[in-house]
Amino acid sequence: MNVLATLLGGLTHASVWSMVIYTLVTVHVTIVTVSVYLHRHSAHRAVELHPALQHFFRFWLWIATGMTTKAWTAIHRKHHVVTETEEDPHSPQIYGLKKVLLEGAELYRIESAKTETLERFGKGTPDDWLERHVYTPHASHGIALLAIVDILLFGAAGLTIWAVQMIWIPFFAAGVINGIGHYWGYRNFECPDAATNIFPWGILIGGEELHNNHHTYPNSAKFSVKPWEFDIGWVWIRLFQMLGLAKPLSTGPVVARVEGKESIDLDTVWAVLNDRFRVMAQYAERVVAPLVEQERGHVGAAAQKLMRRAKALLTREETLVDERGRADITTLVRESAVLKLIYEKRLELQRVWARRGGDSAVLLAEFKRWCQEAEASGIQVLKDFAAELRSYTIPTLAHA
Repeated sequence: MNVLATLLGGLTHASVWSMVIYTLVTVHVTIVTVSVYLHRHSAHRAVELHPALQHFFRFWLWIATGMTTKAWTAIHRKHHVVTETEEDPHSPQIYGLKKVLLEGAELYRIESAKTETLERFGKGTPDDWLERHVYTPHASHGIALLAIVDILLFGAAGLTIWAVQMIWIPFFAAGVINGIGHYWGYRNFECPDAATNIFPWGILIGGEELHNNHHTYPNSAKFSVKPWEFDIGWVWIRLFQMLGLAKPLSTGPVVARVEGKESIDLDTVWAVLNDRFRVMAQYAERVVAPLVEQERGHVGAAAQKLMRRAKALLTREETLVDERGRADITTLVRESAVLKLIYEKRLELQRVWARRGGDSAVLLAEFKRWCQEAEASGIQVLKDFAAELRSYTIPTLAHA
């Protein structure tokens, strides 16, 4: 009877609340492993981690997920390179939301079996004795070991706990983030893909909820950008940093603003280029939004119906605008010369940025021309915006 009681109740004879706490803690460790170690450290090199911490995360990855560092890193890097195309391993724009949400783990498994993906995108991942002889060839042994531990600790209830531990990442990371995170939510930035922020508080999935922010600044160790956004993964990185176990390498572009600066030089251009997504977000708020309000009562009936969505339409990333959206934009700019001008100026500024790989002199000349035309437009908010762009410079030079 004592043996049977032990089998049913486990060695701990823990209460329900104790088992819930254990489950949540272990799941959260898995989330931190995926977000901080796999995503920000291994895939993007946004944070450096102490070797001891890396080894812990690798062990936990093996025991709690059965995934390998190389496979996850390779698949995620490929996702960033070919986002929203036929080559994307898990885009809901290609496969549909239902498939990615419910079968995200299966899409991961299919891609992880492709040698070409692993070799091309998995460079720089661990290749030591443990990886070659334990973690990679015996990936299933780790999760089996965790199942044994759970059953020993909590008896029959340990199987339920193990099931929760196993399903959390496949559903929330592979399904929710890769699915909903490219389908529904809000966007701080018009990055050239469909990535969205699902929630402004990144807790359940370690900050990965702020997916639009991440796709805009993929090399940033910090995913939150607005004062009201929260990234618990960044909290862990800061804690590890205090303990000497982590060093953030990037938190996004850093630019300087010099009050009263009026000259435009290459430092101005490169600073604006580096911060172009935030610059365009400011353009949406400071130029487009007030002018949409101004024009609300000055457009015809056809455009009047679209004014509620006018800001979003006129600032949407061009590659994401569908046929209906283009028709709506055409209606808006036909009805309002002001909206037509600010829409065209946005496109012109983006075309200037497209020259960043070419002749610097041409880039500088085009940027100067854009600012001069904006300031001569007669539209005050556009003039103010162009004047602000003049104040940008490279931080090291600004403080020299």
